[in-house]
Amino acid sequence: MPDFNDLTLLPFCVGLTLLGLIGSWFAWRRRGVAAGTRGVAWSLLPVSLYLTGLLELVWDVVRSTVSWITHLIFSPTVWSGVALFGVSVVLYVVSGVARGRGGNQKAEKKPASPAGELTATGPAPASATMSNTAKAAKPSKGKAKQQDSSEFDEIEDILKRHGIN
Repeated sequence: MPDFNDLTLLPFCVGLTLLGLIGSWFAWRRRGVAAGTRGVAWSLLPVSLYLTGLLELVWDVVRSTVSWITHLIFSPTVWSGVALFGVSVVLYVVSGVARGRGGNQKAEKKPASPAGELTATGPAPASATMSNTAKAAKPSKGKAKQQDSSEFDEIEDILKRHGIN
């Protein structure tokens, strides 16, 4: 690509601005004030970029981008980098899916320890042993009533073991 040249770009920018202003005048006459004003705004950009020095920056960005694209197309090293980037993205997405499905949980669960025994989380609540002994000591008053109360006792026992009152 050719280098940036001030002498060729100044007439080019002035020419683009003049063509844009002529087109803006026709747009103003045919489509109204809004279209004409918008055309004038776009027409002034080439000269303003040249006068502020931003045109050279834009030129360098375009030239570097074109150079990068041409090296990308013909370089196997770059293609291997693109492939590794794709593998990295796929692995990241897969890890997110695995995390959402509980991939960090252990497959085996610890057996429940008896009540009152010290564990890593502390002793089991004494209320669990009391409810078991109280359930065994209740006299039976009727088969249906005993069945209902035993179901409620089991539910209460489960809730107490999980710390829900």
